[in-house]
Formats: sequence, C-alpha cells, structure tokens
Amino acid sequence: MTSIPQITIYTDGAARGNPGPGGYGVVLLSGQHKKELSDGFELTTNNRMELLAVIVGLEALKVPGSRVTIYSDSKYVVDAVEKKWVWDWVKKRFKGKKNADLWKRFLKVYEKHQVRFVWVKGHANIPGNERCDQLAVEASHEPMLKRDEGYLQSQT
Repeated sequence: MTSIPQITIYTDGAARGNPGPGGYGVVLLSGQHKKELSDGFELTTNNRMELLAVIVGLEALKVPGSRVTIYSDSKYVVDAVEKKWVWDWVKKRFKGKKNADLWKRFLKVYEKHQVRFVWVKGHANIPGNERCDQLAVEASHEPMLKRDEGYLQSQT
C-alpha cells in the first residue's frame, strides 16, 4: 500500500508596479526532495502572481490526494480559501471578481488534493518564504518575460 505523500509548498508573488513586470516563486518539499519553480511576466499584478504561485505548486504534484500544506504571505489567497470566499464567488460565477481565470484554474487542481493554507508574515526570515520571494523577484527581471494573457484580456 502506498502512503499518501505529505508535501510542503512555499509560494510568493511579486510585481514591480501593480500592474507591472511580475513573477512567482515556488518551493516544494517532500521528504528529502526539493523542487523550485519560477516564471516572469511582462505585465501583471501582485495578486495574480501570488495566486499563480499556488496553482503552479499544486499542478506540479504527481500523486492525487496528497496532503499539502501551503505557506503563503498573501492574505488575498489564504483568506479567499480559508474563509471560503472563493466558493461564494463560484456561486456568483465570479461576477465582478478579478482573476476569475486563475481562480477557476486553482479550483480544478485544489480539489485533487488535501490542501491546508498557512498565512506567514512576509519578509520575516522564514527560509522557504524568503527563497520564494527571491525567485519571484528574479523571475520578474528576466529578459524575455511572458505575456499574462488572463490579465491582458481582463483589461479590454
């Protein structure tokens, strides 16, 4: 019988300007395994990058039903899930809500695992969070940034 993996994910998003160039950083930990993920976008928002970091972290998991603890300094993301706001947004079909494209993507991957969120204070010397911040900021400075199509479409 295979045991259910226990995964720790640290996430962070960054934007230089809001909107502006941005990036996300993710650190996944499971036993002795560690994986880091990051990417940058030419025009986006901090909240989009915070949420995208969580999505990318969850999408990287290979075993459905994993027990996951996500550490994030984003009140936007943590409160939306832990205070169950996102399910009210679903009932209202995300009418008037920003980042609906990402929230829908999040919900698809969220339901595949047993996820718990823990809010952490940013820039408080928490190694996983500090590393994600570094990854996110570095990604926002990459020379060939991607287009955040979801953000750009929401602006038209």
